[in-house]
Amino acid sequence: MPLSPATIEAIVTLMTRAGLKEEDLREQFVLGSGSGGQKINKTSSAVRLTHLPTGEAVKIQSSRSREDNRWLARRALAERILEIRDGEKSKRRQEQEKIRRQKRRRSRRQRARMLDDKSHHAEKKANRRWRSDE
Repeated sequence: MPLSPATIEAIVTLMTRAGLKEEDLREQFVLGSGSGGQKINKTSSAVRLTHLPTGEAVKIQSSRSREDNRWLARRALAERILEIRDGEKSKRRQEQEKIRRQKRRRSRRQRARMLDDKSHHAEKKANRRWRSDE
C-alpha cells in the first residue's frame, strides 16, 4: 500500500525543518540485499540518498515500492540531519536506547531488592490461601 498524502506532507515538513532542498540531494537506485529471493536481486528498488553539503547518506529498502522508498529515505535523512544539527533524538534512536536500557543488567543491589520484593509478595499471597488444617 503506497504512502498516504498526509505522510508525504509530514515528510516534506520535516525536510524543510531540517533545511533539506531537493537540489542538494543525490538519489541513486541500487539493488537491495537480504531475503526476498530472485526478485530482490534483480530490481533496483532500494534508494541511496546523499545530502551533498554534509555528505550524510542513507540507504532504504523497507518497501518493495521504489516510490515509497524514495520518501522513506528523505524522512530518514532529514531525521539524521536534525539529530546531528540540533541533538534531537529521532524516534528510531529513542527506540534503540529504550531496548538497550531494557537489556541492561541490573546491579547487585537492584537484583537483591527485586528478589526481596518478589518473596514478600509471594508470602502475602501464600497467607491469603485457604488452609484445610484449620
